[in-house]
Amino acid sequence: MRLRIPQRMSAGPRQGPLLPAPPPGMEPSPGAAELLLRSWPGRLFILSAALKLTTGVVGRAVDPPAVIELLGTGASIGLTVSVGCFVWRLFVLTKRRLLWRVRRKLILSYIFIGVVPALLIIGFFLLSANVISMNMSAYLFKDGYDDVVSDVKLTARTAALEIARQPAMATDALSRAQMAVGQRYASVAMAFVPAKVRTAQRGDADALGLALAGAWEHQSPPSAIPAWIPAEGFAGTTFVASDEPGEVQLVIRSVVPARGSAGAVGHVVADVPVDDHLLGKLRETTGVNALTPRFAAPRVGSGTSSLQALAQRAGANSVAFLDTYDWQTGKSNGATISMIFDVSELWKKISKAQSANITLRGESLGQAFLYTLALVALLFLIIQGVALLMGLTLARSITSSIHELFMGTERVREGDFTHRIKIQTKDQLGELAASFNQMTGSIEGLLLTAAEKKRMEEELRIARQIQMSLLPRGPHDVPGLGITALCVPAREVGGDYYDFFHLAGDRLGILIADVAGKGTSAALYMAELKGLVLALSQSHSSPRALLLEVNRIISENLDSRSFITMTYAVIDRRQATMTYCRAGHTPLVFMGGAGSSMGSGAQILTPNGMVVGLRFPGASEKFDELLEEARIELAVGDVIVFYTDGISEAMNPASDLFGEARLSTIIEQHGHLESGELRERILREIEAFVAGADQHDDMTMVLVKVGKTFQGSTKG
Repeated sequence: MRLRIPQRMSAGPRQGPLLPAPPPGMEPSPGAAELLLRSWPGRLFILSAALKLTTGVVGRAVDPPAVIELLGTGASIGLTVSVGCFVWRLFVLTKRRLLWRVRRKLILSYIFIGVVPALLIIGFFLLSANVISMNMSAYLFKDGYDDVVSDVKLTARTAALEIARQPAMATDALSRAQMAVGQRYASVAMAFVPAKVRTAQRGDADALGLALAGAWEHQSPPSAIPAWIPAEGFAGTTFVASDEPGEVQLVIRSVVPARGSAGAVGHVVADVPVDDHLLGKLRETTGVNALTPRFAAPRVGSGTSSLQALAQRAGANSVAFLDTYDWQTGKSNGATISMIFDVSELWKKISKAQSANITLRGESLGQAFLYTLALVALLFLIIQGVALLMGLTLARSITSSIHELFMGTERVREGDFTHRIKIQTKDQLGELAASFNQMTGSIEGLLLTAAEKKRMEEELRIARQIQMSLLPRGPHDVPGLGITALCVPAREVGGDYYDFFHLAGDRLGILIADVAGKGTSAALYMAELKGLVLALSQSHSSPRALLLEVNRIISENLDSRSFITMTYAVIDRRQATMTYCRAGHTPLVFMGGAGSSMGSGAQILTPNGMVVGLRFPGASEKFDELLEEARIELAVGDVIVFYTDGISEAMNPASDLFGEARLSTIIEQHGHLESGELRERILREIEAFVAGADQHDDMTMVLVKVGKTFQGSTKG
C-alpha cells in the first residue's frame, strides 16, 4: 500500500469492460478439445490412456516385466483420478445450471425447510404408530391366546377332579367338561390316560381304560404321557405330527393329573388345535386376524431352536412369538405366527374398556379422542398446506421481481438503456426496481457516449478537488513551530478533516476531526464543521467553550445516525502552553523535549469527552458534564501528534491493528527528526506493517514540533 499526501489527484481512465460480465452459470462451457488439452485432468486422462494402451499392447506381445505392470497400475490410477475429476465437474456444472434460477433455489429451500421436516415428522409418527400397533396387536393376540390356554387348563383340571372322586365315571366327566368348553372351542378334544398306561410294568389288569371325549381329528389321542411332563402337569403349546407329510401342527394342550385317595389314577389331556376355528375365535375377541400357521417338522440334530414356517401369507403386518414343545421329547422350539391387524379394530378394542362408563354426547371417550386427533391432524395438514402455498406465492413474488431485474440487466448488458422494469410490488424489491429504473435512466447517456463518461469523471475529479480544498493549503509556517499534516481518504471523498486557525495574541488553533461515515455526506458535514469552527474560533478562546457551542449547533442539524469525533487545541506561543479538549476523538501523543516538565518519553493524553452531535434526551448535558479541558506547558523539542483512527487502526492481512503503542514507540525513537521527516518515517512504518492490505479508513495526522525559535522557550 502506497501512502502519500494526495495534493494533486486526477481521475484516471476507467479500466475494465464497460458492460457487466455474463452471470454465473451462463458462461459458455468449454469444448471437449479445450477440456482435454487445457486442463490438468484432461492432460492426465490423455497421458494415462496412452500409457495404458501402450502397456496393454506390450503385455499382449511379450511377458511384461514388473516395471511395465507398475506403469499400467499407475495409468489405471491416473484414469480413475481424471474421470473422477470430470464427473465432479459435470456434477458442479449440472448443479449450477439447475440451481441458477433464484426461484428454484427458493422453492427448494421451502421444501427443505417446510415440507421435508413435516414429512419426516409425519413419517416418524406413522412409523411409531405402526410399531406400537404391531406390539399392541401381538399383545392382544398373545393375551387372548393365553386365555385359551388357561381355559383349556381349567377344563382339564375340572375333569381331573371329578375323575379323582369317581374314576369309573371318567367318560361322563370328560363329556360334561368337553361339552362345556366346546361351546367356545368347537374342536376341543379330551382324553383320560389311566395310570397303568404310563406304568405298564405294574401289569394291573383291573386298571381303568382310556376314555375319550370330542373328535380327535387333528391326531390320534395320546396313549401315554411322556416322561418329560412334570408331576404337577403341563399347560402350553405343543407341536405334533400333522396329516401332511413333513409338517407339524400346533396344539394347545393341557395335562392335569387326577389324584385319588389311593394316589394318581391317571391324567386328563385336553387339546385345542391351533386351526382356523380357534384363530377365528381369537379374531372375534382380540380384533387381530392371525394366519393359519404351517411349520416343517424339525430335523433331528439340526440345532435350530425355531420351527421353520413353510409359507408366508401376503399382507401380514405383525407377528407373535410362541414357545412350543415337542410332545414326544419336550424339546422347546419357537414358533412365529403371522398376523394381519386393522388399526381401527385395535383402537376399538383398546377404547372399549371406557365405552361402558364414559360417554361424550353419545360417543365413547376413545372415539372422541380419535375424532380430536383426526381434527388436529386435519388442521396440521391445512396449516402446512397454507404455509407451503404462502411460501410458494412469496417465492414467486420474489423471483418475479428478480427475474424482471435480471431481464433488465440483460437488456442493459446488450446496450438497451431505454428498458424500464415494471414495478409490481411496493416493497424493497419494488424500491430496487425503481432504483434500477432510475439508474438506467441516469447512466443512459453516460454509457452510450464517451463524452458523457469524461464529464462524469471530470465531476468526480472536481468533487475530489473540492474536498481537498477544504483542507489547509500551502506551507504551515508558524514561528517556532514545525507543523506538517496529511490526509489520505479511504474513498474518493473522505470524512477526516484537519485545520489551523490563526488567533489573536500569538495563538494557533489546531482542529482534527473524524465524521462518522465516508463519501459525500461525510464531506458535506466536514464542510459545515469547517465553517462553524472558523466562525466560533474567533470568539471563543477556550477550547471547551468552543466545543460546547459546536455540539449545540451541530446536534440540531446532524443526521441522527451520524456523529463527529474531534480534538481542538490552542497553542499560546507567548505563554508557551497548549490548551486542548478531546470530544471522543483518538488520544494525542505527546513527547517532551529535553526541558519538558512532563518528561522526555512519549505519553498518550486522553482527557475525557463525548462525541459531538448525538441526539438523545440529556445528550447536551452529558456532553457538558464529560468534556474536560487540559493544559500542558511546552518546551523546545516537544512533539505533539494529532491523528485519526485510520492511523492507529491500520490493519495488516492478519487483521492486526497498528495500535497507539506502536505509534508512540516510533515517535519516541524518532522524535529528534524534523516534523516532515518524522511524518514520512511514520508513513513508512505503517506501510511496512499493513504489507499491502487495503486501506479501510481515512488516515489523517497532524505533527507539531516545538522549535528553538519558539517564543515561549525563552520565558522564565
